[in-house]
Amino acid sequence: MQQVSDYVLARLREWGIHRIFGYPGDGINAFLGSLDRAGGDPEFIQARHEEMAAFMASAHAKFTGEVGCCMGTSGGGAVHLLNGLYDAKMDRQPVLAIVGQQKRVSLGARYQQEIDLTSLFKDVSEFVQVCMEPAQARMLVDRAIKTALTTRAVATIIVPEDVGESEAQPSPPREHGSVYTSVGWSRPRMLPDEDELRRAATVLNEGNKVAMLVGQGAAGAREEVVETAERLGAGIAKALVGRAAVPDDLPFVTGPIGLLGSSASDDMMMNCDTLFVIGSSFPYAEWLPEEGQARGVQIDVDGAMIGTRYPMQAHVVADAKESLQALLPMLEHKSDRSWRERIESDVREWWDILERRAHQEFDAVNPESVAWELSSRLPDRSILTCDTGSMTNWWARGVKLRDGMDASLAGTLATMGPGTPYAIAAKLAYPDRPVISFIGDGAFQMNGMAEMITVKRYLDRLRGSPLIFCVFNNQDLNQVTWEQRAMAGDPKYMGSQYIPDVPYAEFARLLGLEGIYCDDQKGVPEAWEAALAADRPVVLEFKVDKEVPPIPPHIKTMQAKKAATAIAKGDPEGTRVVATGMRQKLAEFYEKLPGRG
Repeated sequence: MQQVSDYVLARLREWGIHRIFGYPGDGINAFLGSLDRAGGDPEFIQARHEEMAAFMASAHAKFTGEVGCCMGTSGGGAVHLLNGLYDAKMDRQPVLAIVGQQKRVSLGARYQQEIDLTSLFKDVSEFVQVCMEPAQARMLVDRAIKTALTTRAVATIIVPEDVGESEAQPSPPREHGSVYTSVGWSRPRMLPDEDELRRAATVLNEGNKVAMLVGQGAAGAREEVVETAERLGAGIAKALVGRAAVPDDLPFVTGPIGLLGSSASDDMMMNCDTLFVIGSSFPYAEWLPEEGQARGVQIDVDGAMIGTRYPMQAHVVADAKESLQALLPMLEHKSDRSWRERIESDVREWWDILERRAHQEFDAVNPESVAWELSSRLPDRSILTCDTGSMTNWWARGVKLRDGMDASLAGTLATMGPGTPYAIAAKLAYPDRPVISFIGDGAFQMNGMAEMITVKRYLDRLRGSPLIFCVFNNQDLNQVTWEQRAMAGDPKYMGSQYIPDVPYAEFARLLGLEGIYCDDQKGVPEAWEAALAADRPVVLEFKVDKEVPPIPPHIKTMQAKKAATAIAKGDPEGTRVVATGMRQKLAEFYEKLPGRG
């Protein structure tokens, strides 16, 4: 007898889903038996926690463009999935969640592990339904996947235990109310409105100082984005989730924008007269031009997000690649290249600043040197992932991506925890590509260390090319510490911010992985080279200085006042905060300093 659970897996296979991330539980017992009978297609990847499984599904979608799939049991297992699913929702990734539920006969009885799963998953899911009858399974799988692909969102199917164990009905009875569906979907061509394109061209052609901001929506239009920038004499800033949209080694790519951004991006935004946003919903108005300073053009597939971050004169609701291909013949080549020359000069100066900062020495390893020394050693076709914390600053600014590389993180949700599972999912999807993850010690303690056991379990599949988990050990929940100072005006609170020192590299060696420890800045290059040459996955632990500040491109007056207030209140690291901050800031004015040799 083919069970409903067998049929669902077979249907997923028809849809091209060959990997499910999850954790077992009795609410999905039927599916576990079916996975065994499926013989590895789809395969089940056992994470250490359902949250990690959902992050892996989100990462699979981000790096492959396919539907990511995760599975969790009823009750607590279902609850655990939510954070990873919200990551997928907020970064617009197609993910399917299959969730177990108690038997239908017990629902409403306050039975063990009975949760109103429809209500629980309603906000995170674009589509959420309970499979109440075996004949319903075919339609629900097809509708869920089509919804996830079409809306780039999360879809959830809830399967009660008894339904999963029931005999499958691949074809519903031919009667009123039955629904017949098919496997198949094609990506639509979202073509721009010609009148809106002409408006966009007029605005861009009339602008003298064009600044471009691209996000993940521009990832499939790299050539068109670059050609547009060349024609307009524009610079290109990148939102974090759009880091891989264009490479960093182009002389007019100003890099990241915002609090974690570059001075080149900041100068471009503060002085432009035209803003051209492509595939980005970057939300922070204080890092965009002042209202009225610049005219705006935006391209986005989501009409609901057009003109919601900055007032626009042209609102192009369409695919980025299709729009730019149609727009380019309308754009005039700007003969005055003074704006472009200024941008390129700012970009060169920014990389010089980063290099000078990276070579400053402090009490422990300068975290900026960790990112800087990796850049020149990055293997071709590398995939980079990152967690959330102060190390995100160094990842965003100091790691220079080249053509053919990919990178991602929890951009909109900005949650701690995804750096490690993202890397694992990327490596499973692309076994031959180097994968490197930046992780803070807080996030690694939170859940990354447990996922090293997942790496151990799948070691044979995760070795062969570099897989490196770079841990920044500073015994501090560092990003929040700096936010306490600069945003709240409070000194560092040791009760919440201090975390214990853990021998991360030793832990890796205990599991049969490679562990490399570095607490000497002069040893950073050698540590990276050893990690990249290792024959197995590596935990690369750097003992970094927690008082090296993630200085923004320009320090807002209110932030400066609040930071000074925090120091005056008796911050436990106040003296060193001032000293390191001054040294980092002086690196920006190096060329103007007397006797700078």
